[in-house]
Amino acid sequence: MTIMNTDSVNQRKQVISECSRIVLKVGTRLLTDTHRIPILIKGISKLRNLGIEVILVSSGAVGIGMQELSISRRPRKLSQIQALAATGQNKLMAIYDKECRRHGFMSAQLLLTTADLQSRERHLNVLNCINELLKRGILPIVNENDSVSIDELKFGDNDGLAALLAAMTRSSLTLILTTESGLREKTDGVLGKRISLVEHVTDEMRQAASGTDNAEFSIGGMSSKLNAAGIINSAGEYLWIADGRRDDTIERIISGDDIGTLFIPAKRQMQARKRWIKFFSSTSGSITVDDGAAEAISKGGRSLLPSGVLKVSGRFKRGDTLEITDCKGQVVARGLSNFNSEECEKIIGLQSREISSALNRDADDVIVHRNNLALTEINEK
Repeated sequence: MTIMNTDSVNQRKQVISECSRIVLKVGTRLLTDTHRIPILIKGISKLRNLGIEVILVSSGAVGIGMQELSISRRPRKLSQIQALAATGQNKLMAIYDKECRRHGFMSAQLLLTTADLQSRERHLNVLNCINELLKRGILPIVNENDSVSIDELKFGDNDGLAALLAAMTRSSLTLILTTESGLREKTDGVLGKRISLVEHVTDEMRQAASGTDNAEFSIGGMSSKLNAAGIINSAGEYLWIADGRRDDTIERIISGDDIGTLFIPAKRQMQARKRWIKFFSSTSGSITVDDGAAEAISKGGRSLLPSGVLKVSGRFKRGDTLEITDCKGQVVARGLSNFNSEECEKIIGLQSREISSALNRDADDVIVHRNNLALTEINEK
């Protein structure tokens, strides 16, 4: 479940020494005290002085809006949350801009919804914008566009947004500053000692993290950070959760101190195309496969052949993203289909050599090529 070895500091130092780009996420509960922003920007300045590019994901707009309007509890009504976000975002960015300029660099604001990352064209536009800002030495400050987001377009919380940004920008480390010392053990409902290093997020960890959320100002808790770890580690990158209440947290991270919890990826970095398929593209249908096909895909790295298909669900076009599920309904992978749904139904169970004849045209010999397949986390263990 965990690693608690004595080489923890050396491993952390290696992560920092090899890091060229960091996504740094700071939570609402830290930013309800805006006096912490100068400390945060000072730490970011030190990272930049080491040659590390930083992308800041900042919560806090709703929390600051609540303070401005003297509201003690986060409302549930969407229009009220949107109004608070619009009120708080302006003040938040003004503080960031002032502090960044004190350290000799500029900041830029990006407000995103999930649609901005799911649309391939908009996804690339966001990525190109971030890369251009970093090239010019400008600090990108990203937040969910709470003032216009609806439930269908929400990331859920900024931990999820940070994870997706890390996957999109190929950031080798994501640093989440929170009000906790890190992930902690839990026995009989009592929180125990901090977990230093994690190779794989287990069900026991998720259970220990449950009930740690606090909705007074924010919606993310330790559970959402474990979900973020799943995305980031799956992409082949590191996640580090640390206590942002200390003034020297970033300095201690730079030094490689054994603080917080470091989540270690179990595999090499994922290709950009497969990152898009796995994390960003929306699915239009699904294909159920037999046990042999499921194993060939998940264990053997094979393409999806029609001979292993049992069922086609949904209506989709050629090039759409599909979920590939086994007989138990478990998602094995996501991939881009070489055929539309009507064609897939016609070739269920056929051998590859029979596809062109069944469709009366020259056709691909696989439904989803392995280069267009991204495995789910359960098949990457």
